Amino acid sequence: MTGKIAAVVSFLTAGAALAQAPSPVATVQYSCAEGKTLAAEYFDGPTRTAPDGRPIPGGRVILALADGKKLTLPQTLSGSGIRYANEGETFVFWSKGDTAFVEEGANQTVTYKDCVGRKK
Repeated sequence: MTGKIAAVVSFLTAGAALAQAPSPVATVQYSCAEGKTLAAEYFDGPTRTAPDGRPIPGGRVILALADGKKLTLPQTLSGSGIRYANEGETFVFWSKGDTAFVEEGANQTVTYKDCVGRKK
């Protein structure tokens, strides 16, 4: 009997976790220069306030790149468009409207450029 109860509790716990998983607000497939592609799943999140009073966006993006790399990046401050970056800012994804590009490395080399998206 105890085994059955444990199995039911485990099943219910797993189901609750799946039910609470956030859904992306948008999924976009980008076609870029040089035949490269990337997919982006955009998620909302709570806005925070920086010490100087500026709002810090709380969104995030999950990127799947043509080379097989998959990254989750938090949204960061941006003057125009939407900007996502890892902590060291060695990987930055920018999007504005239906366009996007990726900068990588300390020198911010553009590795995915002229990307045009279409929503899935």
